Amino acid sequence: MTRQAHPRLAGHKLVEALLAQGVTDAFGVPGESFLAVLDGFHEYRDSIRFIACRQEGGAAFMAEAQGKLTGRPGICFVTRGPGATNASIGLHTAFQDSTPMILFIGQVASDQRDREAFQEVDYRQMFGPGTLGMAKWVGEVHDAERLPEYVARAFHTAMQGRPGPVVLVLPEDMLTKPITAPVVAPARPAEAAPTPTALAELRERLAAAKQPLVIAGGGGWTAEATAALQTFAEAWQLPVGCAFRFQDLFDNAHPNYAGDVGIGINPRLAARVKAADLILAIGPRLGEMTTGGYTLLQAPRPAQQLIHIHAGAEELGRVYTGELLINASMSQAAPALAGLTPPADIAWRDWTAAAHADYEANLVPTPVAPLDMAEVIRLIDAKLPEGTIFTNGAGNYSGWLHRFHRYTALHRFGRTQLAPTSGAMGYGVPAAVAAALLQDRWVVNIAGDGDFLMTGQELATATGYGAKKLLVVVVDNGTYGTIRMHQEREYPGRVSGSDLFNPDFAKLAEAYGFAALYAENTGQVGPALDAAIAAGKPALLHLRLSSDVSTSRSTLTAIREAAQKAHHA
Repeated sequence: MTRQAHPRLAGHKLVEALLAQGVTDAFGVPGESFLAVLDGFHEYRDSIRFIACRQEGGAAFMAEAQGKLTGRPGICFVTRGPGATNASIGLHTAFQDSTPMILFIGQVASDQRDREAFQEVDYRQMFGPGTLGMAKWVGEVHDAERLPEYVARAFHTAMQGRPGPVVLVLPEDMLTKPITAPVVAPARPAEAAPTPTALAELRERLAAAKQPLVIAGGGGWTAEATAALQTFAEAWQLPVGCAFRFQDLFDNAHPNYAGDVGIGINPRLAARVKAADLILAIGPRLGEMTTGGYTLLQAPRPAQQLIHIHAGAEELGRVYTGELLINASMSQAAPALAGLTPPADIAWRDWTAAAHADYEANLVPTPVAPLDMAEVIRLIDAKLPEGTIFTNGAGNYSGWLHRFHRYTALHRFGRTQLAPTSGAMGYGVPAAVAAALLQDRWVVNIAGDGDFLMTGQELATATGYGAKKLLVVVVDNGTYGTIRMHQEREYPGRVSGSDLFNPDFAKLAEAYGFAALYAENTGQVGPALDAAIAAGKPALLHLRLSSDVSTSRSTLTAIREAAQKAHHA
């Protein structure tokens, strides 16, 4: 490695390394442990933007959303101890969602290590890499001259195989040392491709099936890969379901689309997964949420034939044994599948048509008064352009979005769904803010009242950095709805700890510089949306919903009565 003539502060060199990787935006909360890096952001302020957030959890969620949107690592900087602890929620989300991300953590000075110095934590222990950890790799830079090498490795590790988060720890004194090491060229991940033998066996097994079903999901998808998936599904007339919160991998309006395989699954689709004689899983881990608690596909040996394609070799066979396991990146696997010649006589055409008909029937809601959330989603879809990005966190309220909104495939507009498969509350607002700052598209966040107050202070980040095409819809039912639902199922009528005491969300939004609107019935929603779209600045719509309206399929009253009847039986 050749040396440059003029030494640069390591903190400045780190920013240069990010620029070399194509990074234009980084999220974080400033800390004294990485002042040299912050000064580097100032030095290169015309080329890269440091977006200062209001809490490290929000910053980490923004970086995770950045990774989802771009396909390259989202970047987050936090300080030691409390900063790293707060950021861990976004790191865990990136791990479970298979999202490339790099979390840079300021660390105590090298001569203070192992003394429990101020805010000192051993991050290798805290985030310990592994199949059940929070990061793919945790590195700490002790030699400043090697900093560009570590940054390059972090980018490669985050993107290769199963994408995921990496932690890079930066001792404070290391960042202030002058170094001459040059930055490293942009990372290009190595990609695994399916072998001809595996493709031949896949074709043979699929052609012999009677009721096959594709489940697409996971990280590492590109626009070209999702286009190839659609080509493959059309040629073979296959029904395609999308794994939990990966609904934008396949056009939801396509006649081959079968629906989302996740929480609140269409009961008919759940039955279809069980009835399938072959499951072709392209990309998903087949985790608990996608498999209905490992019941739709029994672990370790499903009743269905299983062909599992995944970018991480370590994932294949970890939970499910299958007839055929293929280690391949989505960018290689999907085009290879698109090149397979279908049989002359496809036996499952009616099966595929019925799967899509079931999906269409599931779009018909049961009307609810006075505020119908299904109609709210329909109105948003009608008034905002195709390609709008939708975000959400965790909670029953997300079920209306997942069920009634039709996501547009990634190859047409890029990602349109940003949602945590980890089930992290508070994800939706920061993800929406990040999307609105990074892309010139409309962004809609659907948030529950409990979910919103986890990270609602990031509205200040939106207005502070000039977001405009941003709409936050707060569904306020005065309760932690998911927990209340489970309470009524398990302990009917015994409410404990799930009530919420909320502010006036619209007035709160006004304090942050948002346009603020209310709706208490369905008739008020359309005019409120028109006003939000015309506002010329971020807007928040406060919806007041009865706490009895629990999910898109049932009410708390119905759940409680069913549980009481079962308990008395």
